[in-house]
Formats: sequence, structure tokens, C-alpha cells
Amino acid sequence: MDNNATIHISYIGYLEQSIATAGQSAFNITLLEDTKALDEVVVVGYGTIRKEELTNAVSSVKSEDFVKGSITDAAQLIKGQVAGVNIINPDANPTGTSQIVLRGVTTLASGTQPLIVIDGVPGSLSDVAPDDIESIDILKDGSAAAIYGTRGTNGVILITTKKVRGETPTTIELNSYVTTQAITKKLEFMNAEQYRSLVTQKKPGAIDYGSNTNWVDEIFHTPFSQTHNVSLKGGNSNANYIMNINYKALQGLMLRSDNDVLTARIEANHSMFNGKLRINGSIIGFDQKYFSGGDGYSWRGDVYRNALIYNPTDPIKNENGKWTEHPDMNNYANPLGLINETEGEINITNFRPFGTITYYPTENLNFKLLGSKDIFNRTAGYAESFNHLNSLRENRTGFASRGTNRNVNNLLEFTANYSNSFGSHNLNLLGGYSFQQNVYEFYWMNNFDFPSDQYTYNNMSDGKALKVGRAGMDSYKESSKIVSYFARANYSFANKYMLMASLRYEGSSKFGNDHKWGAFPAISGGWNLLNESFIRNNKLPFSQLKLRAGFGITGTAPSSTYQSLSRLTYGNRYLLDGEWIPVIYPSSNANPDLRWETKEEINLGLDFGFFEDRLSGTIDLYKRTTKDLLWNYNVATPPYLYGSVLANAGSMENKGLEIQINASPIRSDEFIWNTSLNYSTNSNKLLSLSNEKFQLKSGYFYTGSTGEPIQANTHRVEEGKAIGNFWGFKTIDIDENGYWIIEDRNGNPKPISEQQPDDKQIIGNGLPKHYLGWNNTFFYKNFDLDITMRGAFKYQILNMTKMFFAVPVSLTRGNVMTTTYDNVYGKKPLNDFQELQYVSYYIENGDYWKIDNITLGYTFDIKNKPIKNLRLYLSGSNMFTFTSYSGIDPEVNSLGLDPGLDQRDRYPSTRSFTFGISLKF
Repeated sequence: MDNNATIHISYIGYLEQSIATAGQSAFNITLLEDTKALDEVVVVGYGTIRKEELTNAVSSVKSEDFVKGSITDAAQLIKGQVAGVNIINPDANPTGTSQIVLRGVTTLASGTQPLIVIDGVPGSLSDVAPDDIESIDILKDGSAAAIYGTRGTNGVILITTKKVRGETPTTIELNSYVTTQAITKKLEFMNAEQYRSLVTQKKPGAIDYGSNTNWVDEIFHTPFSQTHNVSLKGGNSNANYIMNINYKALQGLMLRSDNDVLTARIEANHSMFNGKLRINGSIIGFDQKYFSGGDGYSWRGDVYRNALIYNPTDPIKNENGKWTEHPDMNNYANPLGLINETEGEINITNFRPFGTITYYPTENLNFKLLGSKDIFNRTAGYAESFNHLNSLRENRTGFASRGTNRNVNNLLEFTANYSNSFGSHNLNLLGGYSFQQNVYEFYWMNNFDFPSDQYTYNNMSDGKALKVGRAGMDSYKESSKIVSYFARANYSFANKYMLMASLRYEGSSKFGNDHKWGAFPAISGGWNLLNESFIRNNKLPFSQLKLRAGFGITGTAPSSTYQSLSRLTYGNRYLLDGEWIPVIYPSSNANPDLRWETKEEINLGLDFGFFEDRLSGTIDLYKRTTKDLLWNYNVATPPYLYGSVLANAGSMENKGLEIQINASPIRSDEFIWNTSLNYSTNSNKLLSLSNEKFQLKSGYFYTGSTGEPIQANTHRVEEGKAIGNFWGFKTIDIDENGYWIIEDRNGNPKPISEQQPDDKQIIGNGLPKHYLGWNNTFFYKNFDLDITMRGAFKYQILNMTKMFFAVPVSLTRGNVMTTTYDNVYGKKPLNDFQELQYVSYYIENGDYWKIDNITLGYTFDIKNKPIKNLRLYLSGSNMFTFTSYSGIDPEVNSLGLDPGLDQRDRYPSTRSFTFGISLKF
């Protein structure tokens, strides 16, 4: 043997070794386990599982792979990172949160957002600071989510906060950054000079008031936001702690749009009796405050709309020093008056103590008791001054409202977990009980005609409206409970064949008397071909190769409580024997058959890897069928007491494909390039809206609204069709006078003045058919660069700003867009008297590709012992958008049954720039 020869040894699950022969002919080599490969775990419902034993469609993103930069909620950390999980932020409102669509629309009347679970306790995206998150795991298919029963239909997102493991010296970590924003795209409306040219042309509605005002510039400012996160941790394997404090002071692009949030988490762990008893205690909560520009909500979208359409020749204030207003015009207000003649504040506090006690009678068996109490309080106040436009219009002196809502969620869970290995057999058994109670209550009141507006909403009783019985008042309280028993078994043989089966038996107080309980089973299996001899012996370059298949049933409960009961309400009052007596009448019908929606899902998957996972990925193909869809059906009275009833009748189907590819094309001592690509597509079909008991005989219903003055529905939900279809008149031309020509029901042209309801047709769909994400990370010496890109394709958007304000007739309602008098269909502008119409001309392709986030960082070589790590970084978010869409931003609402509406009152989209510093002591 060559004395200088080297033997290279590699085997899946073990570290690669190089052994010099040094003239030897016999060798005794011990393979060292690659603990990262063998022990990498994925969080699943009520526990974890080794990644190589996973048989479900579950995606996991660790903190080192999170999106960097200015992050306002947990979902943005994985934006564009996971196939089939589509996360959008439709605007830059500082109080807004991400929208999540996971594998399409599966329901008609219930919520579509996935269940969020934080350290085992249900919560929301706002409950935890993004800097405090260690990993996010997404249960995408039914076999993975079935363990959560009626809450798992829309998928489950499991958030794990940062932990202390093993011996950890006292460590302090600081991450601080400042952010500024700029609008991504300004909509072009007439300036004062352009508007005056319309006055000169004597265009109907154009009036010159003699001033030059850029209303959009008046309501914008340059915002500066700051975020500071401090983490303190330490301890050993027996006792440890972690404390995290996060403060965000966010400013929006528009005046008085803000959001101040203080989030804190304290967690302590203690182990005793040689590790047999482990106690965990945590407190997590936040305090939030922001300006309330409307009665009960955060920001008035009509401020931006009015800044766009307010006459640019109008002065900001009149000769009397009052805001220039035109009370006779509907939905038309001085935007600065709306901002400055309003006082309001919303305060939210959330407090959630929770903890676990885990007992290990043996090494393989443990019992865990988890308890939590989630308390959410929201208090809102809003007031309009004597100079507010509504005071002028309504001839009143001031208006104020006050309200609060409180939600308390109690959770108690007990689980038992047994795991053991018997030779080549691995077994894990889980059993558990869960009790969850939710209590929601609120009150609201208003009053007006105050003697002074100095007290805003803090002197509610002084308004005259209360004394004459015209003040508003309301209160409400509801409660619901869920009781569950669940079990799961995981089995694997020789790391080749894996099987998982689970069952959740769940009862909910929201269901009818005859259907309080339901069963949600799941089964999945996997075949790890990599450990088969016919793969291993052929020296193929695989480092992963596993087939997966799963089937699971999940449910969806009604959004509101008491829907199965006959409820009563008070109506008008009638004079009886000299006394005004309120009439009591039914407000809903009893439905003892009300039950959960059932979603059945089949998932086929392939996990693969090549060249020591330098190239790896997953492919998932799924089909999900939702049965017993909830909807309100019109019914005859009698025999029913009320004209509609919530019932289960319809069915819907979703099919899709998801592909995730990860690669490390370059890996050297000084330069590393990691890249990942994900693609997903989904097709949706509403199979039925009826059953033998409840029928929607037309086979369709309308949803979505244009708002005034058009007042038309925008979408039609129809059997045999996809959710999200725009329904309206298809324009094909204009006539010689500049009026629309539409296509009739037979495909022939006709004047829009002769329109008939049955001339309407499908004119687009607001749900993207394809999503694509491409993420890249580069390391060069001490530099790191992250570039996140994503796109959505094959969908349409209704450009409502263009539909309302790029039409000559809108001059009678304010300013118009600069394109208003452009030629239509290459012929001539619309006629000055062509009324506003919801037509296909305003439906645009929404396809886009975004360079979404670019982050450049530098980590310093620190030799001073107190500082262990120092990193500076620059980041830009929503940097570049490539699209043919002419509106603000093609990233619009994707939730509900009317997706694709680019609303007139939309808060603008922004591009943000961040500078940050990270320190570790």
C-alpha cells in the first residue's frame, strides 16, 4: 500500500473522516455520529420528533435562517421562506399584522388564519417579540395538524422561544436598530397647475379656489422608528433562566400613525430529584399604545384617500383660520382636519402566565401538566372636536366614544409520553387531555353635544345626547369551551420504515346538541430508502431519500358562539297601558345539527438530499376536501322562527404542489453561498353549496363591495368555480361619444346603458395561482449578505383608486388622476358624463416579483473578553417591485371570499431602511 495514501470514509449520519495509511494494511476505525444530522428535531404537536423520522408535511425554520431587518411580527421572519405558506403585508400601517394563507382557502364562513401556538400555548403573532424566537415550525398537512382537532384545518404554526440548555454563563444580548421609511409609489393626481387647466377647459365640476396645496405632502412626514431587544440568560442543567425585554416605538409614514409596544418574557427552569422532576414557569406579555383615528379602530384610511382627491387649489384653512371644508360633499373631507380635530388612543395589555410540571418516573416515561391563563384587555377612546367635519355636518358640538373588550383564555393540559428502543424498533407513545375555556366580553358607549371639547373622551356623561336618549350604548359577553382527549403513536424500524397514527376526540360548546363531539384521526408513513442496501451499496450520491404519505382529518368550528341556539333580542317599543314595552323576537334559529366543518387531506411527499446535503429539498403533493361547510341559509318562516340559519351543507376542494430546494453551491474557508428556492401552486373549486336539507338553489352568492357611489358586489362564489372570481361587466370598447361598450351574455357588443344583470361574467380572480421565493445568504470573511426575493403570479387586482378617480365624472367629487383624460382603448377619453361603473377595464394583472429584503452585516473580531460578539448591519425591506400593476402595490388582501381588492382607503406601502447593532456580553 502507498505509504502516503489517505482513506476517505463517509456514511450517512456520521462525520466524514480522512485516515492516513502510513504503511498500514489493517485499520480499526470508529465512526463518529454527526449529531446535527441525527439529532436535528422538528417541533410537532405536543412534542418533538427527529427530522429523519418525520412522516408529515412539516417545515422548520431556525433563527439563523430568519429574514433579517425591520421585523414587526413573527410571521415576517419566515416571509418567502416556506413553500405553501404565503405571507403578505398589504400596507405599512404600524399596527398591522401579517396575513397568512396556508394551502389555499378551505372555508366560507369561518376564519382562515392558521392556529398559532407559542411554547405549547395558543396565542397570536403579536404575543412574542421576533428577536425572542428560536424556531418556527409549520404543520401544513392534515396528518400533522389533526392532533389539534377543530383548530387545525388552516394549519398550525408552532413558535418556540429561545431557551437555555446546559451550562450557560450569565450572558447579555442586545439588538437595537432604527428604521426610516419612504413611500414605494406615489399615485399621480392632478397638481394645482394641472387642475387649473381643467378649469380653463370648463370641465364639469372643476373649481379654482386660488391656492396651491400638495395635500399628500401635508399628511406625510419622514418617520423614524426604533426597536431595542435585551436578553439576559444563564444557569446550568438543574436551574436556569432567561429574560427578554423588547421595546418598539414605530412611526408610520402618515402623521399620527404610530405603535408603541413593550413586550417581556421571563422563563425559569428547575430540575430536582436527579432530574426526575422538572418545573418550568413563564410569564409573557405586552403593553401596546397607539393613536386611534377612528371610532374603535387604529387609523382612518380615508385620510390618505382625501389627501389624494382634495382639490389642490383649496387652501388648508380659510380666512377665518378654520379648516377648509365642503360639508355638502359626501365622503370628502379635509385630511388635516380629520387628523388634527381628532383625539384618540387605544391601549392593549396582554398578560399570560403559564408553566409546566414534568415528572420522569423512568428514563423512558414522563408525565406533564401544563396550565396557562391568557388575559387580553383593550381600551379605546375616541373624540371629535367642535371643529371636526362631522360636527359641522351633523350640527353638533363634539362627539366621543369609549369602550373596552376583555378576553380570558384558560388552558389546562395533561400529557403522558413514553419512548423506547428495542433493537431496531423505535416507539413513541403520547396520550393527553386538554381543557380550554374562552370568555369574551366588551362594552361600548358614545355621546355628543358636549359643553366643551377639552375633555375629549374622558367626560362621557356631560354630552346632551345622553339626556335625550340619543347616545349609543352596547355590551356583550360570551363563553365557549373545548374538551379534548388525544393520542399518538410513532413507530420506526431500523430507520427505514416509519409509521405515525393519531386520534383526537374533541367536544365544543359551539356545536349543536346532537354533534357536541367529533373524532379527528390521522395516519402517515415514511420509507427511508437511504438505509436500504440497494441504495447504499450502489454508492449513489444521496444523503437523504425518503418517501412520505399521510392522511388526516381536521375540523373548523363556527367563529361565534351560541350559533346552534335559538336566541332572542329586543325590538321596537310599543305603548301598552301607558307604558312603552319592548318587543322580544327571535334573532336566530336553533340548529341541533350544527357541527364542525371536516377537512380530509391526502399528502404525498419526497425528501431528498445529495452530496452531504449540499443539495436537498422536499416535494409535496396534496389534495384537501372540506365537507359540511358552514353558511347562513335562508329558510321559510314558518316552520322556522327566523329567516336564516347557520348550517353545514357545502363542500370544497383544494389541490396543490409544493417544492422546496436548498443548496450550498460554494463552501470554502472564506466564502459560503447558501441558497433556497421554493414554489407552490394551488387550485381551488367549490364543489357544492347545498345538501338534502339546506339548498342554495341558485348555486351561487355574491360578496365583496365597491362601496359608494357604485354600490356593486365585486365577487361571485359559485358551485363548480374557484373562490376569488371577480364578477362584473366585461368592457371591450368605447363608442364614438366616449361611453363604455360591454360584452353581453352571448358575447356580442352592447352599450353599457343597456346593461342587464345576466350580462355579467367572470372577469378575473384575486387569488394568485403560483408563488415563488428565492433566498440567498453569502458569507465572506466577516461579512454576511442576505437577499430575499419572492413573487406571486397569475392573478388579478381590482384597482379601485383608478375605477373611482381616473374617470372624468369624478371631478364633481374632488381631484382626479393624471391619466383621467388619456385615451381609452387607444381611441379617446371617457365622456365627461360617463357614470362610474365596475367594469373589467379596471381589473389588472397583479403578477409581481420583489427583491424584498437586502441585509448587509459585518461581525467584528473582538478580543476584549466582556464583549463576545459585535455585529453592525444595514437592511432594506420591500426594496424593488417588478410589476405591470399601476396601483400602489400588487401585494393586496388575500383573505376572505373577496381577495384582490385594492381598496381606496388603503394605507400606502413603504420601503424601509434599517441600521442596527447586535452585541453579546
